[in-house]
Amino acid sequence: MTVSYSFNRPERVAQATRVRVLEAAAKLGYRPDATARALRSGRARQLGVVVGEHLSYLFEDPQAAQFLAGVSDVCVEQDLGVVLIPTRGDVSDVDRVLSAAVDGYVLWTTVAGDPVLAAVAGSGRPAAIQGGPAHEHIACIGPDDRAAAAAVTAAAVAAAAGVSAAASPPAVPFVISFPLDRRRTYGVLRGRDLPADLLDPEVVPFPVTAGRLAGYRDALTAAGHPWDDVRVAVVERNQRHLGAAATQTLLGALDDNSPVVLLAMSDELALGAHAVMTRSGRAATITGFDGTQEAAGAGIWSVAASLRDQGRACARAALSPEPGRDQVPWELVRPAA
Repeated sequence: MTVSYSFNRPERVAQATRVRVLEAAAKLGYRPDATARALRSGRARQLGVVVGEHLSYLFEDPQAAQFLAGVSDVCVEQDLGVVLIPTRGDVSDVDRVLSAAVDGYVLWTTVAGDPVLAAVAGSGRPAAIQGGPAHEHIACIGPDDRAAAAAVTAAAVAAAAGVSAAASPPAVPFVISFPLDRRRTYGVLRGRDLPADLLDPEVVPFPVTAGRLAGYRDALTAAGHPWDDVRVAVVERNQRHLGAAATQTLLGALDDNSPVVLLAMSDELALGAHAVMTRSGRAATITGFDGTQEAAGAGIWSVAASLRDQGRACARAALSPEPGRDQVPWELVRPAA
């Protein structure tokens, strides 16, 4: 019992006694067996992060890294480890996720209909997902993407109209979108090529993409821009160079010097677009999504909804037996003066 307390509840053992126990254990090469401890207690003291992207993406993408940092904050508070569990979109995903020795799950980037969702929901372990898709028995954490995208679009369109009130022709709206499907098909579409019901998970299974597209459409339509004619460049991933390449392609569709309102689904994509627009010399009003200081300093409109805070909220929800939906606050970020 004294040995057990020395390793597991040191506050119940005199310091001198604990030192003697640890010294003896070191000489014998003894250490507690983590697997046996987990079997006895029913707890692995690990939180699983299920990743629908390449694992390196979590460290390369600034916002993904912020989300993981938020999860890690809670794990540090609760004295837990973090297990990263990659998924590949094939039949092996379910076994890989369910066989992980974890007490709960945080899910990042997946689609409606992913069998991992049903498997996690039925595992008996608490779980949370950032941004959706919503699923029974899994807490859903994220902002109202549709409302936020509509707000930043309306602000950018109004700003562009104010700057170019005397100019002709009027500003042309473009969109740079996250993937529409798990195959990450990319290319340039028009609004008319997208489904009428953008929020139908059968046709746009990534809920964040669907919500932001719906918000762009709401605001552009209200401002008098026919959605059917709006060009939408879909990129494979949230990477700055892909935002730049998409912008270059979109500009190729213009045969005059029209100003541009460019709506990008992240600050990374927006910063790539900004570099191209700056080189082109064309007037542009650009929006992003993440509220970074770099974007604001570059004159980009954005939306702040801290992914670090969302990571913390997901981790806490994944340690709680009560699932639900927690809509996190967001705010419009104006470009720096």
